[in-house]
Amino acid sequence: MRPRRTRRPALAGALLATAVLAGCGGGGDGLPDAQGQNYIAGDGTVVQTPPAERGEPITFTGETIDGGTIDLADLRGQVVLLNTWFAACGPCREEADDLQQVWEEYSGRGVQFVGINTYDTAAIAESFNRSHSVTYPSVLDAGSGEAMLALRGVAPQATPTTIVLDAEGRVAARVSGPARASTLAGLLDDAGAAPAPEATDPATDPATAAAAPA
Repeated sequence: MRPRRTRRPALAGALLATAVLAGCGGGGDGLPDAQGQNYIAGDGTVVQTPPAERGEPITFTGETIDGGTIDLADLRGQVVLLNTWFAACGPCREEADDLQQVWEEYSGRGVQFVGINTYDTAAIAESFNRSHSVTYPSVLDAGSGEAMLALRGVAPQATPTTIVLDAEGRVAARVSGPARASTLAGLLDDAGAAPAPEATDPATDPATAAAAPA
C-alpha cells in the first residue's frame, strides 16, 4: 500500500498554528496543559510501504534539546524511528512510555530513535523528557521547520506521527496518532531491526559452568 500523499504545502506552519491554537496553560507537572478541540488528532492508522515502492531517503539536520546536532545522513545503515511531538500534546504523553520502552528494548539492535519537537523551547522539551524518563534524542524544529519540510511527502498531519525509516533512510512505515509498544516493535522488525539476542540458559552456558564451584 502506498502512503497517502498530501497537497498541503505549508505543513510545518500548519502544525505550529495548531499548537498555538491549542494553548499552553500550566499543568500540574510543570508542563503545558494538553491541547483542546483545535488539535488535529490521529486515529492510530498504520501504513507500511513495500521496499520496492519506497521513495527517496529522508534527510534533515536539526539541533537537539541539549544543543547537539543530528544529521539523518549519519544514521544510514540503521533503522530510524522518527516521532513528532510537543509537550502540550495529550496523545504524546499517552505514548511516551511505550516509545521509551521500545527504545530500551531495541538498544544495540541497529535502531535509532529521533524525536521531532514541533513547537517547544528547549526548556519545555527537556522538562517533558524528564517527566516521562525519555532518554532518546529529539531535535527542536519550531525555528527552522527543516525536519517537517523533509517529511512533507509523508503527510504527518497529526501529532504524534511516528515514521520508521529503513537502513537506506526510506520511509518503511507510518503511524498517524499514538502508537502502542507492540505496534512499534513490529514495524521496527519489519523495517530490518536486528533480532533480539537469545537469552542464555545458565545451566548450559559454558562460562557460567566454568565459574561455578566444584
